[in-house]
Amino acid sequence: MNLFDVYSLFDVTPVKAQGCKVWDKDGQEYLDLYGGHAVISVGHSHPAYVAAITDQLNKIGFYSNSVQNPLQVELAEKLGKACGYEDYTLFLDNSGAESNENAVKLASFHTGKDRIIAFRKSFHGRTSGAVAITDNPSIVSPFNANHKVTFCELNNAEQVEAALKGGDVAGVIIEGIQGCGGINCPTTEFMQTLEALCKKYGAVLILDEVQSGYGRTGKFFAHQWYGIKPGIITMGKGIANGFPCGGILISPEFTAVKGMLGTTFGGNYLAMAAALSVLDIMEKENLVENALKVGEYIKANIPASPRIKEVRGQGLMLGIEFNEEVAPIRKALLFDKHIFTGVAGKNMVRLLAPLCLSMEQAETFISALKEILG
Repeated sequence: MNLFDVYSLFDVTPVKAQGCKVWDKDGQEYLDLYGGHAVISVGHSHPAYVAAITDQLNKIGFYSNSVQNPLQVELAEKLGKACGYEDYTLFLDNSGAESNENAVKLASFHTGKDRIIAFRKSFHGRTSGAVAITDNPSIVSPFNANHKVTFCELNNAEQVEAALKGGDVAGVIIEGIQGCGGINCPTTEFMQTLEALCKKYGAVLILDEVQSGYGRTGKFFAHQWYGIKPGIITMGKGIANGFPCGGILISPEFTAVKGMLGTTFGGNYLAMAAALSVLDIMEKENLVENALKVGEYIKANIPASPRIKEVRGQGLMLGIEFNEEVAPIRKALLFDKHIFTGVAGKNMVRLLAPLCLSMEQAETFISALKEILG
């Protein structure tokens, strides 16, 4: 049997990782500025993280959500304090896509409406409902297209209000910073207007913080830079540093009904041990503050070059937009300089480094980029 061939793979086979470093099967060391697509938050193989999961596995690794799991309650309490949403409730699942599915479903349950507003260049996942609210026709099957979704331009409040006037909108979902779409940042004015419009027309404001949350931008959630408070916040990726985990934070106005949401693996013992360890490490090592400091240093020191159009983003969620296709630049970084990076479209190098990235490691990337740009 062969694998279903849907991934374009680089000829690199990682076998070991520590902090922001990865080693391949030949012993070559790489600097990881992509974190496995923003998943590695506190660094690869952090000793406290490894110990927490190992210790939990020696006790109990899994049971279903038909029994009480005190680790879920502990996570809810610690997460509420860490992000400032202590009055919200937490529903746990397995991934960012599942979190977004549950968020739009909950918004529809809550309002009794059936339409969602999403944004051009958005990405919310690859499950059925998440694909329907993602602006990427190449991944939308005919089945996905049956959902009622209206796409608006980012930072265009007039378009959003026109769509809301129909009266059938359950929720508006927006990323704290658009990741796959090109590190596109909403303006503060737009986000505050969006919050007001949702309240005016009775729609739920859903903040997709799957990629932009968990300290990546220098605040716990990216939307906290805009001074707003959404009805639902979705999480994934960095929440458990590589162990599959996701969740949604739900405002107090929502009423839980038995059976309205559910999951087999969500909130399992190992995921909770991982997620609790992540919060502990983030606090002890000041990783949210570090993400902002190191990210701003990178932004300020990207070399001036006619080949670079713009640098966008916040903290350690950065995009370097070029005036040319970046595939050769990314390959040079990987195979010549041994640095992992990502892309967002044909013209952007995307950086999603672990939050523990050091100034010295940031300088290694800056120097490598200078050499590649000549």
